[in-house]
Amino acid sequence: MLLSLTIGLHWAALQSVAWTTMLIERTQQSSFVSAVKSTLDGHHPCKLCRLVQAGKGAEKKSEAVVKLAKLDSSLPARSSLLPPPPSVGPLPHVPAMILVARSEAPPLPPPRG
Repeated sequence: MLLSLTIGLHWAALQSVAWTTMLIERTQQSSFVSAVKSTLDGHHPCKLCRLVQAGKGAEKKSEAVVKLAKLDSSLPARSSLLPPPPSVGPLPHVPAMILVARSEAPPLPPPRG
């Protein structure tokens, strides 16, 4: 439930209800093709469509304010930044490993029978 609210599925559901209602009402007054065109063209919204648009707009504005507030509070002050770590001196010398050649041949695969 929370995930669906977070990603905005409630607005999609409301918009679907609005379009379905508009389509049913408009098919009673005109042809199906013109009803679909006027329903989905965006130039003839119903009250529920306007409510969904206003809700989406208000939600986006509040998200932007919250994101900005989170960003501001997460940035440290300039004086609180730590100085860079001291440089590390040369690493101690490690002798190279001595590679030993293998005297045996690798095992052969078993015969296919």
